[in-house]
Amino acid sequence: MAKKVAVIGAGVSGLISLKCCVDEGLEPTCFERTEDIGGLWRFKENVEDGRASIYHSVITNTSKEMSCFSDFPMPEDFPNFLHNSKLLEYFRIFAKKFDLLKYIRFQTTVLGVKKRPDFSSSGQWEVVTQSNGKEKSDVFDAIMVCSGHHIIPNIPLDSFPGIEKFKGQYFHSRQYKHPVGFEGKRILVIGIGNSASDIAAELSKKAAQVFISTRHGSWVMSRISDDGYPWDMVFHTRFSSMLRNVLPRIVVKWMMEQQLNQWFNHENYGLEPQNKYLMKEPILNDDLPSRILYGDIKVKPRIKELTETAAIFEDGTVEEDIDVIVFATGYTFSFPFLEDSLVKVENNMVLLYKFMFPPQLEKSTLACIGLIQPLGSIFPTVELQARWVTRVFKDLCSLPSKDTMMENIINRNEKRIDLFGKSQSQILQTNYVDYLDELALEIGAKPDITSFLFKDPKLAVKLCFGPCNSYQYRLVGPGKWEGARNAIFTQKQRILKPLKTRSLRPSSNFPSSFLLKILGLFALVVAFFFQLQWF
Repeated sequence: MAKKVAVIGAGVSGLISLKCCVDEGLEPTCFERTEDIGGLWRFKENVEDGRASIYHSVITNTSKEMSCFSDFPMPEDFPNFLHNSKLLEYFRIFAKKFDLLKYIRFQTTVLGVKKRPDFSSSGQWEVVTQSNGKEKSDVFDAIMVCSGHHIIPNIPLDSFPGIEKFKGQYFHSRQYKHPVGFEGKRILVIGIGNSASDIAAELSKKAAQVFISTRHGSWVMSRISDDGYPWDMVFHTRFSSMLRNVLPRIVVKWMMEQQLNQWFNHENYGLEPQNKYLMKEPILNDDLPSRILYGDIKVKPRIKELTETAAIFEDGTVEEDIDVIVFATGYTFSFPFLEDSLVKVENNMVLLYKFMFPPQLEKSTLACIGLIQPLGSIFPTVELQARWVTRVFKDLCSLPSKDTMMENIINRNEKRIDLFGKSQSQILQTNYVDYLDELALEIGAKPDITSFLFKDPKLAVKLCFGPCNSYQYRLVGPGKWEGARNAIFTQKQRILKPLKTRSLRPSSNFPSSFLLKILGLFALVVAFFFQLQWF
């Protein structure tokens, strides 16, 4: 008899968890409190309690080839970076393709998840839900928590003396939807993450003046990288990841600083990170430097005090007549339907084995999916999490002892602090390729480049030096997909398809770089000839 699995939430983590359950022959039931799929990526005009909220203009920070599920490439005509509505369309196509909607109970809220009395032997859970005002209790063999961590806003008002006197409007960034109504205002955005920079850049086109207040600064990257390719197609390769792991930290950080400052000098723009040698997640924003250059946005230090109409900053400067304050200060995560002891945060450390499993459970039948912040796309990350978790549920993979898991959690946290710092915003941060490989290794899906070097050298080169995308984890092992190799070799055409919308005459067969080399060689020959004539 198939094991019954409760999947809580029908966002991206919930959808891929459903598919992984079906792939492994499990019997999933998904509980979604709203009327539709999509989670964070389904824009709504109104902010709803208990649900993630985005603004209308949100675009993905990771490209389509690095963000698609491993056996389901995005349509080639989709843009490389997707508006939230386009990404939601992909999720709908995905859900329809794999017939996932039939497993979802919409408008059903999970009220509680508790161990059964015989949990130590059965590993089962009692799940209490509410729908249409009626409560219901069901028993499940396992739980996948996919409810996200962008729901409860963090507004540290105690850190802003005088906020109670401020006569203007203030709100958390989750309440922001579009720039309508902010025309001609003087706006202060607190924070320097992706949301803060997006909102500031968008508002600066309508507002009289926008200020960004940041404590630590941040590196800023463009979505466009070498030769116009998406940044993550260039940055996230196995070779690059290996170099970052083996080179001395000071060398890696120096190299990254040089690379990030090629676009613009962060110090000149007031954005250089306070501790620039931490590997904190950079901002992805193509507009922010331009808006600063235009004077539409001014970068300010930490706020010392607020008055009725002004902000006083740590450097002693004052900005008067502030109309609006936007707190882009992140989120805290909470799972009110779980017992407090299951998902704990102690000493700025999430007590979950590999960000998924509570180590103290007698039976490993509950896991969190998506409670992580990788330096790359979240979508392949949660897919590998779900693939491993479902195999653990089926007893095809096993977890180590509680002591071993706790040791891993502590060691991982020490490395995280060393790399990313102690900031609360970095508590879920992890390296990208390393973490994907770590999960793939657990299920036997990590490609062995050495073996491919002998049997398929072209593919081995792609695996080492090409983008480390999700297709690589369908080449071998459980869930092997016959189309994975072809997807790897055809990704370039899917990148270029939405760009090449204008017919051009075929260019010369000889690239300019080749012609320059010929001319250079010719110049050397001429110089050598004249030198002989001189003598």
